Amino acid sequence: MLFRKPAPLGAVDAIIVGLGNPGKKYEGTRHNAGFAVVEALAAEYGVKVDRVKFKSLCGQTVIGGKKVLLLMPQTFMNNSGEAVREAAAFYKLPPEKVLVVCDDISLPVGTIRLRRKGSDGGQRGLRSIITLCGSENFPRIKVGVGQKPHPDYDLAAWVLSKFTKDESVSLLAAVKNAVGAAAMIVDDRMDEAMNRFSR
Repeated sequence: MLFRKPAPLGAVDAIIVGLGNPGKKYEGTRHNAGFAVVEALAAEYGVKVDRVKFKSLCGQTVIGGKKVLLLMPQTFMNNSGEAVREAAAFYKLPPEKVLVVCDDISLPVGTIRLRRKGSDGGQRGLRSIITLCGSENFPRIKVGVGQKPHPDYDLAAWVLSKFTKDESVSLLAAVKNAVGAAAMIVDDRMDEAMNRFSR
């Protein structure tokens, strides 16, 4: 039996990018909440995110009649913009058609917040995307991962820490809501998504 090359990725109407860090070391950490949402989307729509392209793992599916590329940058969080810029340029998509899902330490675990555009808010993955893509005008879903236990707690140590057992249950609810919100946003129903899901 001959091995077949996987079919090439076709044109897409939108990209959903989950931010995180690659490797087993970072699995289940707060900073990988974006990866968790893309993995849940892949499971929901029966697609594998295992193609290597655009410095990412990616997969293609259809959500609400729209062809969507699911993207998990493998550049590490602070260089996420490299992957997003490559993918958006390849498909000639404007920023409005690139939905970014990331963690947010200002939100409690279990909550999500939707935004049409905006600054990076201190999130370095968002900062990289804004800098390299030259625009803040992309929608985003922010997944709450909780505030630092106290002001002096090292931020890097906090975002790279794992969720507690109770927090993991709350995170699952947030991921489920983010999957629903992402489907609406791709379908140009941002207002409805914000009314239904945004904290």
